[in-house]
Amino acid sequence: MREKTGINHIIHQSVNQHTTVTILNSLQANPKRTGLAYIDENGKWADLSCSEILKRIKQIAFALIDHGVAPHERVAIFAQNSMEWILADLAIMSVGAVTVPIYATNTSKQAEYIINDAGIKLIFTGSEEQLSKTREVLDRKSTLLNTVVTFNNTAETGEDSVIRLSDFMKKSFAPKISTEFETRFKNTDLNDLATIIYTSGTTGEPKGVMLSHSNIVAAFEIHDKYLSFLTDEDHSLSFLPLSHVFERTWSLYCMHRGLKVSVLHNPKDILEALQAVKPTLFCTVPRLYEKMYNEILNRLEEASASKKKIFHWAIKQGRTYQEFLNRKAPLPFLLKIRKKLADKLVLAKIRAVTGGQLKMTPTAGAPLSAEIQDFMIAAGIPITIGYGLTESTATVTAFPRSNYKIGSVGTPLEGIEIKIGKDDEILVKAPTIMQGYYNKEKETAAVFEGEWFKTGDAGKIDKEGNLYITDRIKDLMKTAGGKYIVPQQTESLLTNDGFIEQVMLVAEGKPFVTALVVPNFEALQKYASQMSLEYQNLGDLLNHNEIKAFFKEKINLLQEELADFEKIKKVKLLTREFSQELEELTPTLKIRRKIILAHFEEAIKELYAAKLAEFVV
Repeated sequence: MREKTGINHIIHQSVNQHTTVTILNSLQANPKRTGLAYIDENGKWADLSCSEILKRIKQIAFALIDHGVAPHERVAIFAQNSMEWILADLAIMSVGAVTVPIYATNTSKQAEYIINDAGIKLIFTGSEEQLSKTREVLDRKSTLLNTVVTFNNTAETGEDSVIRLSDFMKKSFAPKISTEFETRFKNTDLNDLATIIYTSGTTGEPKGVMLSHSNIVAAFEIHDKYLSFLTDEDHSLSFLPLSHVFERTWSLYCMHRGLKVSVLHNPKDILEALQAVKPTLFCTVPRLYEKMYNEILNRLEEASASKKKIFHWAIKQGRTYQEFLNRKAPLPFLLKIRKKLADKLVLAKIRAVTGGQLKMTPTAGAPLSAEIQDFMIAAGIPITIGYGLTESTATVTAFPRSNYKIGSVGTPLEGIEIKIGKDDEILVKAPTIMQGYYNKEKETAAVFEGEWFKTGDAGKIDKEGNLYITDRIKDLMKTAGGKYIVPQQTESLLTNDGFIEQVMLVAEGKPFVTALVVPNFEALQKYASQMSLEYQNLGDLLNHNEIKAFFKEKINLLQEELADFEKIKKVKLLTREFSQELEELTPTLKIRRKIILAHFEEAIKELYAAKLAEFVV
């Protein structure tokens, strides 16, 4: 006889269709189907069935209750992407507790801030790196933290406060634990908090965004309508941080829809994973496509004249083909033939970089140039540009399936309203908007205008309803002459070039615009070799007159369409990249301007010390 208190029975008896009910119901419906895939200890992709996922979620959930985790208590996950990350997340929410993600790349001090602010007592950690950082927090005795459950089943535990996940799950549980789990699972309310996600903090300290089960379920329902074309055969590759709202809500949504999710542990292995997994879906940030584009163009430079001609012809055919599809216009017979030939000669090889099976790739988080969007779409890579925030449970707008406009971030998904407010600020009203910032009533009040959430981004809406992001209001710079500079616009122009890896503009209160520029060192060293330049180190290379002239010409060309007051007048070429380790980048690779300004204070002083005569590198 089947146990009546089993998880399958509980799912059917749940009063509220909260986040974990919708996902666990999907898992239960297809027990033999592969729900998750991961890289095992042998470095091979392995599958986990839906029935096994349900079993492990239940084991972790029972262990949490047995350990004393109460309803509404905050429980943290401080780890890289992994199958265990998703299991722990679902287990936490299934017992009525609140998941608090911490980026795997955070320092111990950054983790400590979140642990303290959220009142974390129990935390899940990933590799030895996160475990070590968490032990530092424990040693400082500055928080309520008393239990660490590590995903690393070979980790040395030693102290009573640290336990391996495998041991945590293997306990024998009293019958009352099962009863308590059933009660909590059934009675979790849609208005209860599901998660607190701390923003990565490009300006000031992180704020904990409170998202309820109602917010997440509303996002699921909105995406059900938008993504009605997906089938059971689709599968997603998860490589962006699960600690970020974009990847987390996307992966949870895929599980809600009954789709397989392959979880990549190390994002640096993304190109190899795309080849191995061949996903039909994955969400990404523009940097992936920028690097792909620049690598393709660099290889094209070495090609013969005839191959270059074939390449550009093929892209032209792909572009024309996609334009017809976008307009839902009948495809001319000859265009079909030319497209088939273009695929065979060029386009299929470009698509093969992403596995060759993509149906959709949601892309957001930073601007992606119209040039790169146009190129990738012409090649048949289905980039779907969107816009969203942590505070809106991710997606607000996205490209429609047809009649999208390159350069925009799409139109609002059904059920979401947008409008333009004071100072061109984008305002959003939707059932996905957060409950507020944790422990920050003043900050919460400041971002609401009645029912409308103030995004902090400026934009415009065209007559077809397409949204265009014009700038980040908080990042606007005002020069000493009173002119306003939109830094992202110029920074994006420069980083589209294959020889430029990172850029940060300096202009606030200054007489003219300058920039800190990190070259693409691999491409630059290759160029130096071709030019037979001699140098001892990167500093020598960047001081070569030929290199300075090279960047001067390149940057002037890239910014020739800008107004004179917007143009960079002086540049400092840097010998190292901005890094997360030095807290110069957020975990989603956005630049932290204040920290970079402090780290390169002397270099910036030098840029403004000499009298301006002309563009200087």
